[in-house]
Amino acid sequence: MILAVEGIDGAGKNTLVNALLNHIDAETLSFPRYSTSDAAKLARKALYGRMGDLTESPYAMATLFALDRAGAKDYLREMALSSSILILDRYVASNAAYTAARLEDMDAAQWVYDLEYGELALPKPGLQILLETPTSVAQERAERRAEHDADRAKDNYERDDSLQSRTATAYRRLARGQWASPWLIVPHTTTPQEATEEILNRIM
Repeated sequence: MILAVEGIDGAGKNTLVNALLNHIDAETLSFPRYSTSDAAKLARKALYGRMGDLTESPYAMATLFALDRAGAKDYLREMALSSSILILDRYVASNAAYTAARLEDMDAAQWVYDLEYGELALPKPGLQILLETPTSVAQERAERRAEHDADRAKDNYERDDSLQSRTATAYRRLARGQWASPWLIVPHTTTPQEATEEILNRIM
């Protein structure tokens, strides 16, 4: 079974993943896979302004992120059919939300759906979890993270406050519409422990 934890930068995805790991035996994978995937490495260079005008095309960036996931397709398919649990820090919905936000058009989410779940045949998650964190709170966390970890300096997407706000809105629309597979929306007032208990109730 695949669980996908979603939310804007600084939403608390890693915190929730670690909380889940304290209660269940699961494997984890984070997207983008910047350290191992050529497509993700190119996307990262673009996000820091080192790939010319590549980032100006939302479709080009979305395709690179999709190809990153396609590189892990065999593993993802195996885990989707397994009784074991794979927890993902970001998955296809991240691409849908950011692309829709960049284009300011929710129809872009369908384009991502057709690309990743259709043409690339990636497996759908059993449950998608949206951390509905206010943009201001998420931005503060991202700022603190960047200050304390040189490897987590904010990229072009993270520095764009308007984009983060539009992405949060796109995520909410995807989650409330149960886009691609079932969603659980976790309000920002929910503690990691409370969120973990609710998730476990849904999957066990």
